[in-house]
Amino acid sequence: MAPPSGRRISAASLLAWSGLVPFAAYVSLFLVLPTILALASGLFDGEGALTGDNLAALADPTIVAVFVNTVWLSATTAVVGAVLGALVCWALLAAPPASAVRRLVEAGASVLAQFGGVMLAFAFIATFGLSGVVTSLLQEGFGVDLYADGPWIYELGGLLGPYIYFQTPLMVITFLPALSALKPQWAEANLTLGGTRAGFWAHVGIPVLAPAFLASLLLLFANAFSSYATAAALASQGAQIVPLQIRAALTSETVLGRENLAGALALGMIVIVGLAMWAYSAVQRRAARWQR
Repeated sequence: MAPPSGRRISAASLLAWSGLVPFAAYVSLFLVLPTILALASGLFDGEGALTGDNLAALADPTIVAVFVNTVWLSATTAVVGAVLGALVCWALLAAPPASAVRRLVEAGASVLAQFGGVMLAFAFIATFGLSGVVTSLLQEGFGVDLYADGPWIYELGGLLGPYIYFQTPLMVITFLPALSALKPQWAEANLTLGGTRAGFWAHVGIPVLAPAFLASLLLLFANAFSSYATAAALASQGAQIVPLQIRAALTSETVLGRENLAGALALGMIVIVGLAMWAYSAVQRRAARWQR
């Protein structure tokens, strides 16, 4: 009787693992294969010979400035989005989990976190563009010219608003479960022992939530660093950030006299995002200890 039972267990295990085949195919096609192609194109020239010229281009001052711009944009929007999102999550603690307000905010955050690309760029241009609704209202009603110093909305600073727009609801989605997992018994025990509400947050709440907050911050940084569609639709001219520089390298006939520069840029981008996600995973594992 043992062999048939063993065969049945093996068949069941094989059937269970077969459910991962579609996901494995998706990861291989859209994550692993592009990474391999980026690595290969960055290390080889147009004739297939191994070269370091493409990687050497990463030390060019223009390319370094583009990476600095991207890191600055990603870090700034991640910090602002994390703080605003955390405040929204903290305000939602007053609402019961099944309340209409909380469900509405959670549903809205899920939608707005995915609202990007051409739609978001058009919304900001229609609102804050050179002839936008808010721009015209301030100019005609209050004499305030938003573009006295130039068309900033189409420059690097103009990406701050759209990025914060989708970073904040993403923070709400990722940080709210951790904040909701704070046990009420901890606050009650703190008050019973003579502690204050401020003392609870200073000595219990913030230290416990710090890993989850940092993990969400890293996720927001990686999300902003790898974003392309919104920046491409809003800043159609120039290549202020790495994704737009990759677009320029793919569409331009000559970039710094080096072929396959886009692969080297993508490789550098993969390394930075990979390090951010590795740190996110490490911090997330630490944050999950007290949530069990």
